[in-house]
Amino acid sequence: MPLLVLDKVTLRFGGILALDGVSLDVEPGEIVGLIGPNGAGKTTAFNVITRLYRPDAGDVRFDGESLLRTAPHRVIGRGIARTFQNVELFPTLTVRENVLVGAHAHRGERTVDSVVEYVGLLPVAQRVVRGLPFGTLKRVEVARALVSGPRLLLLDEPAGGLNHEEVLELGEFLRGIRRDFDLTILLVEHHMGLVMGLADRVHVLDFGRSIASGTPREVQENPAVVEAYLGAA
Repeated sequence: MPLLVLDKVTLRFGGILALDGVSLDVEPGEIVGLIGPNGAGKTTAFNVITRLYRPDAGDVRFDGESLLRTAPHRVIGRGIARTFQNVELFPTLTVRENVLVGAHAHRGERTVDSVVEYVGLLPVAQRVVRGLPFGTLKRVEVARALVSGPRLLLLDEPAGGLNHEEVLELGEFLRGIRRDFDLTILLVEHHMGLVMGLADRVHVLDFGRSIASGTPREVQENPAVVEAYLGAA
């Protein structure tokens, strides 16, 4: 049984159809990429999953049960954690204090300090996050998500703002946390090299619609995907 299912999810903002009958699924233990051009509806889908938005139609199921009756602040307690496209940290708190915020819904056996050490933040644990390198801030946000003990981790453009070497390190890091934290990962990302080298499967959105789903190779060779990114010949 899939861990996460979006079943014909539709969401409108006034006259804008942000999600148009989107269906996708994520199996336990997978890393799944969610890609598409700017404005395709990827972050909107994340906001529906985490209950920031309520869809006008369709359902979102996690571990076989609908999430639509779950209050937004209780989603993390169900076992879903996320990061954000724009890093959302408390700038005047230390690295450790920011990670500690995620422990309010702690479901696992990992301690804050063990997670801080695992993600390589021990040397800066007592540093205020303001002014730290962007790549470090990204890891703080991931650590905050991990300390809650999630089953599903939603990552919104984790490679954004990273250089080539940092992107390579990120790929290995994500493979490691899937294994070591027994995670399922749904990844929104524009860095195609990272997605195609990391994901088991890829879903593609365009103008709020699902246009393709399959292995990285199948998606890369899909004419609808090529057209969405490059335009019709």
